[in-house]
Amino acid sequence: MADTLRRLTNTSSFSVLQDKLESWHKDYHVISCDQNLNRCCELIELTAKIQGQLFAILNLTAAEGGHYAGVDTLKMRLLPWLGTCFSMARPSVTDDTSLQLIQDSVEKDRKIRELSASHDSDMLKMDTQLCSTRLQLDSIRAELAVAQNELDETKSKSATTLLATEDEILQLKADLRSAHEQVEIYKRKLDALDDYERQIRLLRDEVSYLSTEKAMLQERLVRSRSPSPLPRLSRSSSPVRSESPTRAQLTNSSRHARLISRFSDLYAVERLEAQAMLRRYIADLDMVQKIIFIAVVESFKTAKLAYRQFKLRVRKTLSTSHFGPESLEDAAVDYIVRNLDLYDVQASVNDVINAMNVNPRISFPPEVDFVLISALIRDTCRAAFAMQTLDPPLDLAFASDGELYNDNKYRRSYDSEFSAPLVMHHVWPALVEGDAVVVKGEAVTRRGALWNRSRSRSASPVRSRSLSPSRSLAFKRSLSPGRLTASHL
Repeated sequence: MADTLRRLTNTSSFSVLQDKLESWHKDYHVISCDQNLNRCCELIELTAKIQGQLFAILNLTAAEGGHYAGVDTLKMRLLPWLGTCFSMARPSVTDDTSLQLIQDSVEKDRKIRELSASHDSDMLKMDTQLCSTRLQLDSIRAELAVAQNELDETKSKSATTLLATEDEILQLKADLRSAHEQVEIYKRKLDALDDYERQIRLLRDEVSYLSTEKAMLQERLVRSRSPSPLPRLSRSSSPVRSESPTRAQLTNSSRHARLISRFSDLYAVERLEAQAMLRRYIADLDMVQKIIFIAVVESFKTAKLAYRQFKLRVRKTLSTSHFGPESLEDAAVDYIVRNLDLYDVQASVNDVINAMNVNPRISFPPEVDFVLISALIRDTCRAAFAMQTLDPPLDLAFASDGELYNDNKYRRSYDSEFSAPLVMHHVWPALVEGDAVVVKGEAVTRRGALWNRSRSRSASPVRSRSLSPSRSLAFKRSLSPGRLTASHL
């Protein structure tokens, strides 16, 4: 008995029972009904085990006491307790009612078991669905991360593509402008094709003329070797014009063709270079075209005036020492043709720039100067000066803003209104020989040209620029007669 009691004491069964009661009390409102019942059954089983051990100890203790030891205790305590526990009061209901209650209880237990089974199955299904939903959520999150990465890559590529597209657009615009300029150049070259063909015909005629002249000179050389005396010419006798042409007359056709070609090159090359340089400072294309046109017109005016003055000085210089078969006029022209490098072109350039500075039709930013286009002015002055040595000389056709468009003198620019009858402004002058147009010019035709012209006249003031000391010094330069000495002749 002592061993059994010691084992019961060592197992601490009542402590375990107390702990389980306290744990059940804490989790009673949290766990489900089945779990509460299970814990209650567990406590009953544990209590039954403890009672079994206590009844074994009671049996052993009673056996050790003999047949009569402990009888009173058993009679007074155990038997009354057992009677109260296992005895039942007579029920107040009938047997049928008790049977019906038992059946109802059994039916409720069955329904409870079915509901519990269905609940367990539903919980299992929900757990399965929850697991599948979590898997789908993980896959959707992964897809969302991939889509976000793709979106970031697309944004970066789009930004790069946008920058590249803007650069391409700027490059395409630049290419388009250059293409327009090239097309314009090609148009001028195509238009100049007829002029080149005519020049070829003129050169062929000149070659045939020179061949004839060569034959005549050879014949004269043979005659000059004859013993017949040559007549002596006195300086007092009046000069007789020779049948032999001068150098200027012999090269008139070739110089004519070369100068026409040079005028076309001025339009196709030097004009575009000056236009590109002016566009850096002036945004208005029409104003740039007006500046270039006025520069060419003023260059021709200045070159013609310089040619007349130069010719007068040459005539004055040659008049004291000239004698020969050709006239003084032909000799002066022939001398100018042979010595075109004596033309002081820088003085003409300064005169042109000074004339442009006071021209009311054009304007220019104050921080720059017309010296920017001095290369175009210089080449135009040289060509215009050489054109005055031709017979007949080449000149520019008269042009004024608002005049009636003449298809024989001009071509319309690409940005013109082709239905407009009046000239808004000129891009390039026409070259004429007498009354015949040799090279066509270019003009811009737009509607309302007279109205725009009247507004520009009333709104644009006369502009003057102060000349720097170096420019004023160059402006005062002129050809001195001392440069035409006998050594040059």
